[in-house]
Amino acid sequence: MPADYYEVLGVPRTAPEGDIKKAYRQLARKYHPDVATDKAGAENHFKEINEAYEVLSDPQKRANYDRFGHAGDQTGGFGGFAAEGFGDIFDMFFGQQRAGSGAAGRANGPQRGSDLRYDVEITLEEAFAGTQREISFRHLASCTTCKGSGAEPGTLVVPCDRCGATGIARQVRQTPLGQFVTQTTCGKCNGEGQVVQQPCHVCRGRGRIEQDKTLTVKIPAGVDDGSRIRLSGSGEAGLRNGPDGDLYVYLSVRKHEVYKRDALHIYAEVPISFPTAALGGDIRVTALDGEHTLNIPAGTQTGSQFRLRGHGMPAVRGGVRGDHLVTVRIAVPTKLGKRERELLEEYQRANADEDSDRSFFDRVKEAFKAE
Repeated sequence: MPADYYEVLGVPRTAPEGDIKKAYRQLARKYHPDVATDKAGAENHFKEINEAYEVLSDPQKRANYDRFGHAGDQTGGFGGFAAEGFGDIFDMFFGQQRAGSGAAGRANGPQRGSDLRYDVEITLEEAFAGTQREISFRHLASCTTCKGSGAEPGTLVVPCDRCGATGIARQVRQTPLGQFVTQTTCGKCNGEGQVVQQPCHVCRGRGRIEQDKTLTVKIPAGVDDGSRIRLSGSGEAGLRNGPDGDLYVYLSVRKHEVYKRDALHIYAEVPISFPTAALGGDIRVTALDGEHTLNIPAGTQTGSQFRLRGHGMPAVRGGVRGDHLVTVRIAVPTKLGKRERELLEEYQRANADEDSDRSFFDRVKEAFKAE
């Protein structure tokens, strides 16, 4: 005797349609031959599940079953697998969408335009102060003649009669497990779901045309290498009244001959003379925001680093400034005059006199002051 359909799905006879469909999905997922370990047993049970769902998911067939039981096969007919229900399980396992379902209707809806990228190189000085650049590029713009519809003005855009305006061609295959529904992009409307009676003579029915576009891009102060500026709505035009894409301007900062950047800090090397390093003194240092005075203490060694606070790069959002860090290198003269040589030789002799109670720097000061 055939099993009771309600028992097959494990639902009471008063179960609403939603509970029946939920139970069917759970059982079908469990006993689908492609995932079950017991292939033979799962195939038979899977057929029972589909047969039960075909009857109980149809209000008229369910009423006949509730009244006549399995005798309804002769009064109204239940046979075969549930094409709709089996399609749901096909979606579940193979990721395909049945024609007429929600996803199919999106094929001919508005579509956002593509984003574009433009690369700009700037100098470190421009990154510090901020600048602006005029850029030109080609992009797909909405056709002004047909206003993006693709149809010649005065003609109509009509639903595709081959796919029923879904954009999807549907095929049904009979298999030992029932009906398998597959879908492909409609060849007549190319998935648009609609066709134009007469294509626009300007864009040839595409709704968009290639155009040159020129924009002025404002580059804020403080940008770093790899920074990105987004220009909303300046990318490709959308399809079927969809929104335009965006333009992304990527910045690269050219390598500087003198300065090196690390986040908001600027690093530089400055040569100083031996007397300045030994005796101390003020030097002039050029940063990105101008010249500054830097005091060098007596006895400074080569490689010493000094910080000019607040004279580095500004933050893009403002309110913060980095530092300018100076590393000093003692410059050794390549040519010496007679007097310079005499002074250095005197310094050398003084430095070698270990018995002297005068300090090294006292000797140096005295030597350089002597005439």
